[in-house]
Amino acid sequence: MATATQTDPPSGLQGTSRGRRADPMFRAVVLVSATSVLVVLAAMIIRTTIDAWPVFDAMGIWGFLSGTEWDSGSSRSEVTGTYGAFPFIYGTLKISFVALLFAVPLAIGIALFTNEIAPSGLRKTLASTVDLLAMVPSVVYALVGIYFFRLQIWAPIGQFIADSPLGNLRFFGPPVLLSSYWSAANILAIMILPIITAICREAFAQVPRDEVNAAYAMGATRWEVMRHVIVPRSFAGIVGGTMLGLGRALGETIAIAYLIGSSQRWAPQLFFGGDAMTSVIVNTFADSAPEGIWALLAIGVALFFITMIVNVLARLIVHRAGRFAGDAAL
Repeated sequence: MATATQTDPPSGLQGTSRGRRADPMFRAVVLVSATSVLVVLAAMIIRTTIDAWPVFDAMGIWGFLSGTEWDSGSSRSEVTGTYGAFPFIYGTLKISFVALLFAVPLAIGIALFTNEIAPSGLRKTLASTVDLLAMVPSVVYALVGIYFFRLQIWAPIGQFIADSPLGNLRFFGPPVLLSSYWSAANILAIMILPIITAICREAFAQVPRDEVNAAYAMGATRWEVMRHVIVPRSFAGIVGGTMLGLGRALGETIAIAYLIGSSQRWAPQLFFGGDAMTSVIVNTFADSAPEGIWALLAIGVALFFITMIVNVLARLIVHRAGRFAGDAAL
């Protein structure tokens, strides 16, 4: 009767007294590394909230978030101005969601073409080109947007829409300004496109090939396979990529500051000029008095909580979608 022979573990896995003493040290280092992220985040929130509290106390949290007048004071010890951040919050959310409307369908199309249709040689080139867009600095996007896209593409398209029957709707109505929500949303769409495309491409690649081949075996066309198998199976991944892109859009600064118009006015029109939370900070921080800096910090606190709410909603949506679409979509 044959007996099983016990083999010695590899030398690298053999327990030693020194290795056993190192385990608690390694555990402590990992714990400190993970905890440090929470500590830094908590320190940022607490510090900025403390510095911004005089503005929240003077205006009220709801008054600060819903107010429409921004008249910065010059005091060094008290709040003398009027601070209403609604035009900036409105501008940030408006351009971010319009950018998503442009970027998400295009990203899904690029990811499907790259994974399912393009030849292998073109597939690698296209994937590398899209990834390269993510490495372009924001200021380059801003300059190209100002001197080319805004003049040659976005303004003519905006004027065409405003002159069409859609212009009867207030959202698409005139005037069409060069620096506007429209220009800022378009540059944001270009900037978040690589992030969403990369996540979608990875989600599509995780779809079990057995399901894809089974669909083909049942007579489905390539379009039907992509529409009924790959995209639904990857819904959670698409949502996750969309939320990552939204996070990038909410936090973008330089390109928005150059292209949105930097106006404290706000309007429902897409082609009107306005301002965003990040752009008002970068444009006015250097010349602000201490109380103005408190107000800008208050905008930063509001932006942080908006981003946190978006991330929590994204996790809930991804988790719920994963329960129905399966782990391959995560």
